[in-house]
Amino acid sequence: MRDMFQWKNEENEKLNINHCGDVVYLSFPQLDRMPDIRHGFSTRLGGVSEGVCASMNLSFTRGDREEDVFENYRRISEAIGFSVESIVCSDQTHTANVRIVTKQDCGYGITREKPYADVDGLVTKEGGVTLATFYADCVPLYLVDSVKKVIGLSHSGWKGTVGKIGKVTVETMVREFGSNPEDICVAVGPSICQECYEVSEDVIEQFRLAFTEEQCGNMMIDKGNGKYQLDLWQACRYNFLAAGILPDHISLPNICTCCNPKVLFSHRASQGKRGNLAAFLTIKE
Repeated sequence: MRDMFQWKNEENEKLNINHCGDVVYLSFPQLDRMPDIRHGFSTRLGGVSEGVCASMNLSFTRGDREEDVFENYRRISEAIGFSVESIVCSDQTHTANVRIVTKQDCGYGITREKPYADVDGLVTKEGGVTLATFYADCVPLYLVDSVKKVIGLSHSGWKGTVGKIGKVTVETMVREFGSNPEDICVAVGPSICQECYEVSEDVIEQFRLAFTEEQCGNMMIDKGNGKYQLDLWQACRYNFLAAGILPDHISLPNICTCCNPKVLFSHRASQGKRGNLAAFLTIKE
């Protein structure tokens, strides 16, 4: 099964590939070792959707049949180990906005319409609340404070990365629940790699304003034609370090969505003809 993925950054600890029947999802070894936490990142495998959304599409807004999306949620929730009814979804618009959620929010985005908008990050301290955010190249950020029993899950596209949503999520956990950044373990999830992520000068200018010259030198490759290869993984790492996360508490990915279009949805690889992947994170009750 590992052969179906093209792996990056061999020095990093490889993600685990998990199977439950036909459903395949990814998880981080660091978070798998935490007994009170369940988490996962979906793949395209094991769902019932068809066409460009085949087969584990987890979006109701990509032209897929609603009943197929519900069945996909049933399958992935069973595989990872939480209930569909416990899910709370983000409302992603590439912001750095983070929302505190509780059991009263369960079902939002799945069985109930969300009463909020412009939310790219979710934080909770309550067990039995499953945070969910959505992807097709952007960067998932998992955060777990096993001391205070607080979790966060945030969507970091290039705008969210410039807005330092990873740092904002840490600060939210500190402010609202008394977390110590040194107790928080974070994982940067499967997403587009530097080799695949070409951006233009206008994007680079935003990063130059948000990061130091040395940091920019470590995460940008100038192609000499007004185009750059940008390393979002490293940028997210810098944001976490700035928030006080310990270096050895940061897990970086070694799977690129764009390099693996047969098993992961990628907006760039499919030219927009795709479904959505999802990240899930919950504290067991």
